[in-house]
Amino acid sequence: MADVEEWLARAGAALGVPVADVLPQDLRNQMLDLTGDIAHNVVRVAVPWTSYLMGVAVGRGASPEEAMRIVRELLPPPAAGER
Repeated sequence: MADVEEWLARAGAALGVPVADVLPQDLRNQMLDLTGDIAHNVVRVAVPWTSYLMGVAVGRGASPEEAMRIVRELLPPPAAGER
């Protein structure tokens, strides 16, 4: 399945999560940026696990922005010559 919108709609419906309400485009973009930084500055395999931990934090009351801020602050600085 190549259409991400269709996939998100199906996954959201199956999980009982209103995608339009909880995953707007601006939040998707912020998450893509953060997970890209995790993949490149930590290790790729940390991306899904960190995303899961952020989701648990949000489920426990943190805002998505707060969860992303906390994780972003944990990232090592980019190597010299990057970014």
